[in-house]
Amino acid sequence: MAGAGPLDQSVALSWITRWDAQQQVYMPDREERFTALIDAVAEGTGRPDPLVLDLGCGPGSLAVRLLDQLPAATVIAVDADPLLLALGRSAASTTSADLRFADHDLRVPGWSAALGLDRLADAAVSTTALHWLSPEALAAMYAEVATVLRPGGLLLNGDHLAEDESAAPTLARLGRALVEREEQRRAPQGPRETWTGWWDAVRADPALTELVAARERSSVESEHHGSPSGRLDVHVAALRAAGFTEVGTLWQRGDNRLLCAVRGT
Repeated sequence: MAGAGPLDQSVALSWITRWDAQQQVYMPDREERFTALIDAVAEGTGRPDPLVLDLGCGPGSLAVRLLDQLPAATVIAVDADPLLLALGRSAASTTSADLRFADHDLRVPGWSAALGLDRLADAAVSTTALHWLSPEALAAMYAEVATVLRPGGLLLNGDHLAEDESAAPTLARLGRALVEREEQRRAPQGPRETWTGWWDAVRADPALTELVAARERSSVESEHHGSPSGRLDVHVAALRAAGFTEVGTLWQRGDNRLLCAVRGT
């Protein structure tokens, strides 16, 4: 990161621990969804050393868990947020030789070629990230993923993907209600730290001042909540248009689901 000094690993780990804690409240089945996704990579790629692309990786929570379970894998974690990338790089700097963080914006065509892959990837994965893309950017991104994914390779996306309310209003309402009820059971007093609170605390930490400034200069912030890309049908249509054949939900609680797509041959 130009202009930003090295970040202490203990500082990075502390902030990622807080990140995981606040994420867990909004996604009470987060760890179960991680496990389902990693199991699908292990079973679906058919090899102990898959090459995996982590799209919209944030600070690397999924990538680290994947390598814990599949230590022979290689993971390339892609994001455009300079602060989250710095946290992930610093936290993993001495522990994950097969984890590489790549600074690329998934909205900008050509990000996949810039990765410099020496072979086609076996899987592309993502969790709670792709809903912030516009439907047009999402379709273009899925089409680009298809060009670097081997035939039969998997696209696995864990996210809140709701039914279309105009077509299935009851299913859409119940899908969200199931998640909200589980949130209430697990955190009846509400989250100890919210998403907004985590970012406010980050901005107040002197150790992160330069990274916060770098983030503010970037274009990663997006008003993505309520985006049409939070709908299941938008993802399914974009995946099929990109040449993925089988598309379906492997794991689910309400609208929190693991969507799987298989690249056509």
